[in-house]
Amino acid sequence: MDDFFEEYMKYFLCVIGMVMVVEGLPYFAFPEKMKFWVEKILEMPERTLRGFGFVLMLAGVCLVYMGKR
Repeated sequence: MDDFFEEYMKYFLCVIGMVMVVEGLPYFAFPEKMKFWVEKILEMPERTLRGFGFVLMLAGVCLVYMGKR
């Protein structure tokens, strides 16, 4: 049982690490453009942001589902 947990924890940490790389890449590569987009995001209504976040989460769940099939 410990080996099972250890393997999944390693996999989970790899996934989190890859998410951090993908999330940090635009800030590293294009900091001036990211400042522009952050300002635009701050101007968006909360409803729009929630909708966008929901669509992204749904797409992520679909990708995980397809990857696990």
